[in-house]
Amino acid sequence: MHSVDFLIVGGGVAGLRAAIGLADAGRVLVLTKAEPAESNTGYAQGGIAAAVGADDTPSLHAADTLRAGDGLCDESAVETLVTNGPRFVLELLDWGARFERNADGRPALAREAAHSVRRVLHAGDATGREIGRVLWERVRSLPSVETIDHALVTDLIVEDGRARGLRYFDAADAGREVRAGAILLATGGAGQVFRETTNPAVATGDGIALAFHAGARVTDLEFVQFHPTALKLAGAPRFLISEALRGEGARLVNDRGEAFMIRHHPDGDLAPRDIVARGIAREAEQSGGSVYLTLAHLDADYVRHRFPTIAAMCAQAGLDLARDRIPVGPAAHYMMGGVDTDEWGRTSVPGLFAAGEVACTGVHGANRLASNSLLEGLVFGARAAEAMQEAPRAAALKQDRIMAERSRLMAYGPDGGVHEPSAVRHQPLAMASIRDLMWRSAGLFRSRDALVDAVRILASANASSSLPPAEYSRHRNLLTVARLIARAALRREESRGGHYREDFPDRQDRRWRIHVVDTSVAY
Repeated sequence: MHSVDFLIVGGGVAGLRAAIGLADAGRVLVLTKAEPAESNTGYAQGGIAAAVGADDTPSLHAADTLRAGDGLCDESAVETLVTNGPRFVLELLDWGARFERNADGRPALAREAAHSVRRVLHAGDATGREIGRVLWERVRSLPSVETIDHALVTDLIVEDGRARGLRYFDAADAGREVRAGAILLATGGAGQVFRETTNPAVATGDGIALAFHAGARVTDLEFVQFHPTALKLAGAPRFLISEALRGEGARLVNDRGEAFMIRHHPDGDLAPRDIVARGIAREAEQSGGSVYLTLAHLDADYVRHRFPTIAAMCAQAGLDLARDRIPVGPAAHYMMGGVDTDEWGRTSVPGLFAAGEVACTGVHGANRLASNSLLEGLVFGARAAEAMQEAPRAAALKQDRIMAERSRLMAYGPDGGVHEPSAVRHQPLAMASIRDLMWRSAGLFRSRDALVDAVRILASANASSSLPPAEYSRHRNLLTVARLIARAALRREESRGGHYREDFPDRQDRRWRIHVVDTSVAY
């Protein structure tokens, strides 16, 4: 058995920034699920938002974040994000981050959807990779920080009501156990729960499932952000085509070459992501054709220089980013919900912390503002590191959060009746089947009938006991998170942000301007 002072699960921006903050306080162990660079951080193309421009302020950044969050942001958490953001971004510059700069040496700022000014720092179209490079270089120079790659965490160890350690399989599929004074989940998102996603293969919601099974509260899991523009080409991977392209003038057009987003929102192509995603889906449905992103009206050399990674990926698919119309469609991209935390990363289980996409402080509300994700990881990863050095205590339940009613979380039978989960006969359900079901029933457009069907199927499913232990754990985690998302989407009878119910198409503040919290006790 291994023992350290601090344990971090995940090698993205939140986990690495926390490791740096803890390095002087004791022995730190970082577990990564795959290769060190294989995280959602490394796939973040657009940039990192911070109020560092001459025409910008944290209050403007906060206003844009609140507007995108569609009435459900935690204003205190947003204030923490935007006021601390510039300091941590400038810290990255001091550490050698190679962000694009203007001729005067100041950071070159881009604009993305729902931002009122240019405030997005970027390193070409591979900003996440650059931030990861800087943080990994710093972590590797710290003698108190140890890293173990290809470690699949299977469960958390909770004793006497406090998180004490975890169990994992190493690269050789050998079971291991490690104990620690404080544990941080920085495992990223859960895009792989859906058939269509921009996320890497490792984004299977492990941290949410681990925390849930350990008794921690989870919240807002109905709010999934579907990025509007992933490449949609038969035989090609669904890679992300950054919002930064539209920020630089790229246009969305239909088969006839007509711009259409202005019919859906006054901001047109730069409307909030949920509106653009649904607009694209509706246009494709009504026209019976494809939707495209075009940059042909822009300078070709500028396009290829500004977006070299995306241009190269398009070239692999036989497309010229600067000249061709690029077929696009929505794909699952980001989880606004996650493990319920306070503004220091504390969860409801003492000794257990969460930061980054796996966590839910309420900063994103119902729909994340573009390029706030990397900033969130930096700010709350650093803050979690501070709190992890204090005596363990649980996060308090905030006033705008309520506990889920048990009656709404039971399993639905084939006849639509409600049954105790223990009365349901469980059958193995393949991961591909889970992902397909979630895309069809809990994707961009949701309704009661489809969600009831999904909840019923998921409630009666389990991971096959014939699978190897590590694969069984992956399967169980994916199924757990799918159940939580589907049940949350069925429960919220309104439309808000990334959650759209065709049978309840309006936002209902009087009843639903709340965050609904679940725990495993309710199951």
